[in-house]
Amino acid sequence: MYKVVIIDDEPIIVEGLGKSVDWNQFGCAVAGMAGSGEEGIRLIREVKPDIIFTDIRMPCMDGLTMIAAIRSEFPGTQIAILTGYRDFDYAQRAIRLGVTRFLLKPSKMNEIREALSVMTERLKERGEKGTDSPEDWGSERKGETPQEPVEEEEKDRAAKEEGAENAAGSFLVKNAVSYIEEHCSDKLKLSDVADQVYVSQWHLSKLLNRYLGQNFSEILNGIRIEKAKEMLKDPALRIGDIAEKVGFSDMAHFSRVFKKVVGISANEYRNRL
Repeated sequence: MYKVVIIDDEPIIVEGLGKSVDWNQFGCAVAGMAGSGEEGIRLIREVKPDIIFTDIRMPCMDGLTMIAAIRSEFPGTQIAILTGYRDFDYAQRAIRLGVTRFLLKPSKMNEIREALSVMTERLKERGEKGTDSPEDWGSERKGETPQEPVEEEEKDRAAKEEGAENAAGSFLVKNAVSYIEEHCSDKLKLSDVADQVYVSQWHLSKLLNRYLGQNFSEILNGIRIEKAKEMLKDPALRIGDIAEKVGFSDMAHFSRVFKKVVGISANEYRNRL
């Protein structure tokens, strides 16, 4: 049985979809339902579903970032968007991130069935067999591509999925860096940024190293030092005040990081301006 998770902030949608679809016909069973994006992310990490039906216009949730997070952390999971948000560009961006179907509410039952048929077929082609019964779900780990020989068509599909996974990773890193830039003066932790892009700390750390070649501390310090360099152009600002403004509570720490990043001390840098 393939595990299905349904996420929507409208209870009638969640309950209706859960009860009206003959999941068994497609070799599926509903493993969980969530009424918000944050609850949905937690459920996905716990259940590790094969298929997700989700809205992307929920309160306090960036839908595209959520989709990117799912695709990046669970690349084998099939995703169908179920939304009332009629924006072609938004739909295109979601599809580039690896969404299988973009369904507009109210969706007809034949559209739901068609989406299910496509998603289960893709899972079969990838070698994902689901589990024998819901009782086995706790011990399964989904989302990994089997290492088997594939034909040209399968290679093309694998390349598309890899492209979607890379697009998702790049999208998340861009959002993470933007958040760091906006909040670098705060006492920022990796966990704070990970929460904003809906992935685990471990996964975000891996993405930052893969796409930027730096860890979180290096990226944060680099952004802080760039802001400090701009402030040093103003002779009215004391270096100690600048250090505090960009997020360093310890002047000695600021001095060490500045010299490591720039190659000279903050005072020397100011004198050369």
